Amino acid sequence: MKKIQMVDLQSQYHKIKPEIDIAIQRIIDSASFVKGPEVKEFEKELARYMGIRHVTACANGTDALQVALMALNLRPGDEVITPDFTFIATVEVIALLGLKPVLVDVNPDDFTLNMVSLKKAVNAKTRVIIPVHLFGQCSNMEQILSLARENDLYVIEDNAQAIGSDYRFSDGSINKAGTLGDIGCTSFFPSKNLGCFGDGGALFTNNDELADQLSTIVNHGMKVRYYHDMVGINSRLDTIQAAILRVKLGYLDDYIKARQKAALYYDNAFKESEEIIIPVRNSFSTHVFHQYTIRLRNKNRDELRAFLQAKDIPAMIYYPVPLHRQKAFQHLGFQDEDFPVTEELCRTVLSLPMHTELDDEQLDYIVSHVLDFVNAH
Repeated sequence: MKKIQMVDLQSQYHKIKPEIDIAIQRIIDSASFVKGPEVKEFEKELARYMGIRHVTACANGTDALQVALMALNLRPGDEVITPDFTFIATVEVIALLGLKPVLVDVNPDDFTLNMVSLKKAVNAKTRVIIPVHLFGQCSNMEQILSLARENDLYVIEDNAQAIGSDYRFSDGSINKAGTLGDIGCTSFFPSKNLGCFGDGGALFTNNDELADQLSTIVNHGMKVRYYHDMVGINSRLDTIQAAILRVKLGYLDDYIKARQKAALYYDNAFKESEEIIIPVRNSFSTHVFHQYTIRLRNKNRDELRAFLQAKDIPAMIYYPVPLHRQKAFQHLGFQDEDFPVTEELCRTVLSLPMHTELDDEQLDYIVSHVLDFVNAH
């Protein structure tokens, strides 16, 4: 059996090696390493895939979030609401810009923004909501967008983990995750469902004025070379990464199907277990399984992880410490009792290997050992 990895990027690369190698060599031969034509071509192709008017490529997903906030002309002290259960980048950029992060609890089943907690957090100082489409499926965007309209708020989607996911509105219309709010943000970190060979990110919007702001900010505030209309940053996608992403974008739907197939294998193996809670599938969103994250009812998550590691099965904890308890955000004054679901999730979640190259032999090995543990302890 091939060695099991959380993400098998080497095997994925070897399947498309000729196309990737040609793309990289093309950039080397052109010596157009920064802002080359491949970047614009990738932006156009990704816009078509997403069904969005504008895509602005940038250096990474964290920058995408920061640039999105910079484009909204917010003032220091303005409040931005986002979930407590997520990667730090979402909150980090809020604080870096002198804005106030307001953390709220999440749902226990899909790990996304809890609407009751969200509504309680909205006040006169709130300007932005940043829902995070965690682990591969959308937040309840119809309700979030309705709340935002009622309170004249911006919505920035953190879509780093759910690119390719489809959201279905109650009227039957379907849109891609990341195209639903005012601005969508994504990451092309190598382990993402659409990943490059380094860092990369992008922003999505249907708003022409915002698109102009975003493309200007990522390029030192310039529209015309050496004429700086605003204070921007240097956040450009390398041309080589754009060329790689152009190749991989053509395989994204196949990659999603492979992840969904692996998730179904896990589901079928675990669905009868009273000790394992498998990921839910919301009726309003497809799940693209950036992670396959289980929860344990009466078993010790850390003991299971150690047991699996002893069997050469990697497993990861996303996320072991909630944001409100991170040292960097202690000054915000949040209390553990404000986040009962997040606290519980941090104690119980475990993500199993999930990538495009998992085969039945590997999956059978993984599930048999997970079941051995929960049935024996």
